[in-house]
Amino acid sequence: MKEKARYIRQLSIPEIGEKGQERLKASKVLIIGAGGLGSPVALYLAAAGVCTLGILDHDRVSIGNFNRQILYEETDEGKLKVEAAADRIRKQNSHVQIEIYPEKITRANYNRALEIIAGYDIVVDACDNMATRYLVSDITEELSIPFVYGAMEGFCGYVSVFNDTTICRKFRTLWPDESLEHPHETPAIGVTAGVIGSLQANEVIKWICGFGERLAGKLLTVDLCQMEFHVISI
Repeated sequence: MKEKARYIRQLSIPEIGEKGQERLKASKVLIIGAGGLGSPVALYLAAAGVCTLGILDHDRVSIGNFNRQILYEETDEGKLKVEAAADRIRKQNSHVQIEIYPEKITRANYNRALEIIAGYDIVVDACDNMATRYLVSDITEELSIPFVYGAMEGFCGYVSVFNDTTICRKFRTLWPDESLEHPHETPAIGVTAGVIGSLQANEVIKWICGFGERLAGKLLTVDLCQMEFHVISI
């Protein structure tokens, strides 16, 4: 009864209801990147009642993270992000099982990346580099696992869903040139990370519960400075 009371507001939403809540309770979501995007994704999926959250990130919390990475507090500085994130999420919802991976996945350890990703129903791209995105997109395509893409810079961001069963568009359809790379230190403000991460979490919930029109075969572009949202067919 106590667990049901926690989700009573979303149980009353027709698109979710008890059936959708049971699906959330049985789902396993992997978040790759525990930074600006991964923070709201993790918090909102945990709040929604996702059964198992996997968090993969090799980095440690630093002072430059605090303007946008809302999973962390000042006392977390120097800690592994996955460990600090797990502590925070457990305090938020003790019903959620957290699986942490304090490691970096690369082409050199492809089999390890494949092993991790294969254990999940859906993967959220919350990383900060194109090399990892190409790797994860290739593995999720190979495994036929949905891949929720998100990226941001300044007040702008993007969201899409790849390998979806409704429209199977590939990440490389959008970014075919693997030589593309963004600067490591991109301009970033917390509100943009919050909006893009929340939109990614929403796509995950829609996919798990099976409602709504997902961003499969589409790219959502967001400009918070001009307050413009556009959906582009891929």
